Amino acid sequence: MLKRLALVLSLCVCAFATTGETKELENRLGIGVKKHTTMDLPQLAAVYHTSPMISLTGGLGIDTQKDYSKFSFNAGVRRIVFKEDNMNFYMGGTAGLVNFETAGKKESGFELNALFGAEFFLPGLDSLAFTFEGGVGIISADNVRFRTVADGPFNAGMIFYF
Repeated sequence: MLKRLALVLSLCVCAFATTGETKELENRLGIGVKKHTTMDLPQLAAVYHTSPMISLTGGLGIDTQKDYSKFSFNAGVRRIVFKEDNMNFYMGGTAGLVNFETAGKKESGFELNALFGAEFFLPGLDSLAFTFEGGVGIISADNVRFRTVADGPFNAGMIFYF
């Protein structure tokens, strides 16, 4: 009985398995959204793959709420260090400008992050990617602080590649 069950499961896996291939992203532009974790601010995001292993990234977030405004702009570079059929694991860094207002008091500064992350593609949706990132960073606004960075599943970025 156990052998039959194993045989049936093996046949199902073989029948429904799809052949995978690495995503070719060179010279492709991706546009989407992500979350700026320091200020809890949604950002418009862009990713451009200059080569099979290197990409340039950017993000812009704005909230003009009276007495509590927020602004964030960042740019970075990624290097893919590991490729799978539907996932790219990368490492990189970002640099950016931040500005926020709390009860009418404005603060400005810079932000530097060293990141690792993954970009996941669902089978059959080769142009849609979900991204997760983590790492360490430094931010200078009001005062200088070091921090860890992490995206949870509900803060994942979503990028559509053209």
